[in-house]
Order: sequence, then structure tokens, then C-alpha cells
Amino acid sequence: MMNRPIPLLLLTGFMLGLIFPMGRIAVEAGVPPIVWTFLIAAGSGIGLGFPLIHRLRRCDWPKGFWFYAVVSGLISNVLPNLIVFASAPRLGAGHVGLMFTLSPVCTLALSLAVGMRRPSPIALAGIAIGFVGAVILVLGKGEVRPVQADTLWLSLALLIPVSLGLGNIYRGLAWPDGAGAMELASASNLTSALMLIGAIANFGGGVQQLATLGGVPALSGAQLVLSCAYYLTLFALQRAGGPVYLSQIGYVGATVALASGVLALGEQYGPMTWAGAAIVLIGIGFTIRAQLRR
Repeated sequence: MMNRPIPLLLLTGFMLGLIFPMGRIAVEAGVPPIVWTFLIAAGSGIGLGFPLIHRLRRCDWPKGFWFYAVVSGLISNVLPNLIVFASAPRLGAGHVGLMFTLSPVCTLALSLAVGMRRPSPIALAGIAIGFVGAVILVLGKGEVRPVQADTLWLSLALLIPVSLGLGNIYRGLAWPDGAGAMELASASNLTSALMLIGAIANFGGGVQQLATLGGVPALSGAQLVLSCAYYLTLFALQRAGGPVYLSQIGYVGATVALASGVLALGEQYGPMTWAGAAIVLIGIGFTIRAQLRR
């Protein structure tokens, strides 16, 4: 399955959608967003680190391996995750998840700008339909009950798809020759963890803030397992499907985030939001059809 784009897309998007409500629960339980982001990065980096140990013993690093890991970790992990977990308590887990639905459009625009392969007409139709659904979702403003959000947080959340689009393109163009998906996922997360622990020590209240994870041990353990699986499939999907195809995990993730927000967190959404979600699902169907035809 690790080289089959369709199941990888659905599985990765499903796990992405679960990350949002788990992060919201953690932040509302008193865990700072930056600490939760560090947990995900460090846990994934260590949990997927076996290939790195093998590389270390052989001292056989592909050219540009660690530079790739640093840049990929910063723009694909540190920046968007910090915004996600800082915004979720103010916008709602489902609403933040909607920002991921804009990443396919950002990724497509960037891929065309750098001259990468143009998607097929059916794939383009899927992206366009998904984007229409995403716009309806955003215009629906999400929750029926009032959401404590202002223009600043909404604007900040719009940086999520931009950062993700840049990360998708960079990972595809700069993938080091001879490097595997698991070792790149591990290295990117380990470098992210180092950046985050430095930020926690200097700007996040000090490393003593890590103790807040002790208040949610079961949730922390579940997040570690989920994030390891997520990053492994993410990098496998990058190689199997390419950046534009990979970016559509945002459509799957947003739908899952809406459903999990309602079922697990009691969030409430109006008819316009659910109509947008249905259109997004149609767009996903077009994407899957395009991949099957390939």
C-alpha cells in the first residue's frame, strides 16, 4: 500500500483530520500549542528513526539530506502546526481544518509557476470542485453558536495553506537522491523538534512547560502513535503521488475534522457548511477517478 496513491491519500487525510480535535483538546487542557507541536515532532522523529540509525552507522548521507530536513520541517511542520494549535481554540477544530482545503489550490498555483507536470483535466476538475466546496465552507463561518475569533486569527490561519503549498512543492523538487520516506520523515521531525525546543526555552515559557503534557498522558500517547503513522504515509504519498495530488489530503482532512468536531467535541455547524463538505467529497471523487485512469 505504501506505493499506492489512492489508499495513501485517504489514510493520510483521515489521520490529518483527527489531529485537529486532539490538538484542541490538549490546548484546552492547558498544554501550550508550541509544546503540543513539539510532542508531535519529537515523537514522530524518534518513532520513525530506525533508518537514521542505520545511516549513522554507515555514515552514508545523501547530498543535501539534512538541509532538506531543516527546510522541510520548518515550512511543512513547525509554522503550520503552530498556527493550527494556536488558532483551534479560537476558531474551532473544524474551522481550522477548513484552511487545509485551500492548500491544493496554493500547491497547484506554485507547481504551475515552477513548471512541474500539469495535472490531467479530471484532476483539475477535482481540485476546482474541491475549492468551490472549500469556499462555501469558509463563507459558512462554521459554527452555529458564536465563535470567539477576530480578523487577526482568521488572517493568520490563512497562512496555513500557503505554508503547506510551499512545503509540498519543496519536498517534491528537492527530495534527496537515495533517501527513503521513513528516514526523511524522521529527520524532518527531529530538526523541527530542535527548532521548537529552542523556541519553547526562549519564548514559550521555558522547558518546564513540557510538564503540562503530564496532565493529558493518554491523549499524548495516542497523538504520538497517530503522528508517527501520519508522517510515514505523508512522505510515502509525496513520492507516490506528487505534490499536487498529496495536497488534496486537505480535502479529506477537513471533512474528517468537521465530523470529529461534531461527534467528539460538540461543535455545531449549519447547512451551508455541510453542503460545502459534500461538494468537497465530490471533488475528492474526481481526484480518485483521475488517479485510477493514470
